[in-house]
Amino acid sequence: MRRILYLEPVGGIAGDMFLAAGIDLGVSPDALTQALSGLNVPGWKLAVSRAVRHAISGTHLDVVLDAKEAHPHRAYADIRQLIEAAPTLPERAKARALAVFRAIGEAEAKVHGVSIDAIHFHEVGAVDSIVDICGAAVVLELLGDPEVHAAPPPLGSGTIRVAHGQMPIPVPATLELLRDVPVRFEGVGELTTPTGAALLKVLTKIGHPPDFIVEKVGYGVGTKDFRDRPNVLRASLGRMEAQATEGLWVVEANLDDATPQLLGHLVERLLEVGAKDAWVAPVVMKKGRPAHLLGALVEGGLREAVVDTVLRESTSLGVRYHRVERHALERDWVEVETPWGKVRVKRGLRDGRVLNAHPEFDDCVRVAQAANVPVKQVMAAALAALTH
Repeated sequence: MRRILYLEPVGGIAGDMFLAAGIDLGVSPDALTQALSGLNVPGWKLAVSRAVRHAISGTHLDVVLDAKEAHPHRAYADIRQLIEAAPTLPERAKARALAVFRAIGEAEAKVHGVSIDAIHFHEVGAVDSIVDICGAAVVLELLGDPEVHAAPPPLGSGTIRVAHGQMPIPVPATLELLRDVPVRFEGVGELTTPTGAALLKVLTKIGHPPDFIVEKVGYGVGTKDFRDRPNVLRASLGRMEAQATEGLWVVEANLDDATPQLLGHLVERLLEVGAKDAWVAPVVMKKGRPAHLLGALVEGGLREAVVDTVLRESTSLGVRYHRVERHALERDWVEVETPWGKVRVKRGLRDGRVLNAHPEFDDCVRVAQAANVPVKQVMAAALAALTH
C-alpha cells in the first residue's frame, strides 16, 4: 500500500514549518531529536509549542541555540562531511539532506557565477538551518517514507535584508531552485524561503496531487503573521486510493514520425506488457500535419510498464494518461458444432441474458483451412449453431 504525504504551502514554507507539520502529524519530537543528535554542531534543542494563525491551530517549532554560533558560514564540503559523519542519521535521510544542500549550493553558485566549491552558506549554513534540513529528511523516515507531493508554493513579494544585503523577494536562490516547476507569484513578504524551496524541489513532486484517502492532517505554523493568509503549511497523510492503482487508464501519445512497421510493433509490445487493448488512429496535428494517435487501455498496476514501453520503443517525447470507467458485460465461452468441426464462441451476458456473441476467429481459421471453405462461412455456421 502506497503512503502519500501532500503538502499545501497555504502561507508559504520554511524548514521549521516542515518539521512542525510533521510533529503535528504525530512525529515524536524526542525521536526527531535522537536522530539529529549525532550532528556535530553547537548545542541546540527543539522547542515545540502550539500556535494559531488566522484561527488555524497547529504546531510551532523553534530551533533554540544554547549560545551564539561561532562559525555560521560553512562551505558545502564542510556540511557534507558533517552529515556523512552523523552516526544517528539513517542512510536514506543522509542522502536526502545532502541532495537538498547540493540543490541550494548549485542554485547559489549559478546566481553568483561561481563554482559550488566556492559557495559559503550563510543563513543556510547556520545550526538551525542544518537541523531543519536534516530534520525534514528524518521526518519522512518517521512517517514511513511516504511519496511526497506538494501544491505550487506562493513566493511573496517585496524586499528582504540578508547576508548579501538588500534582496528582492523571492530571493534569487529561491527562484533558481524553483525553476521548471509550478509556482505562484502572490503574497506580500517572504512566503517561501530558500530552505523551503529546496525541500519542495528535492523531496516532493510539485503539481496536482494524486487521488488518495486522507487519514491525518497536520499544520506547521510559521513565525510570521501575514494579513492576507495564515502562515501555515498544511500536511495531509494518507494512503493511495485503491481505484488509483486498480482502475483502468488510457495511455496516449501523438506520433508524427513513426513508420507503419514501428506502429505495428508498438501495438504488439503494448499488449505483451499487459495492456488490455492497444490501437492506432489517424489524426491531424498542428500545421495540418498528418500523424497517428497511439493508445492503450491498461489496469492501474501496469500503467507504468505501458508508459515505459511507449517512451522506450516509440519516437514520442512524452505520454499523457487519464483514468477511465468502463462497464463490461459478463463473459463466458461455449463450444458449438459446425459442419466442419468444433468452434469456440465468446458470449457477452447481462443479468443472465446473452446480448452479444463472437466466434473465436483463430478457431474459425483453423477449421476453414482444414475443410477448404471460406472463413466467413464457418463464422456464420458457428453463430447459427449457437442460436439453435
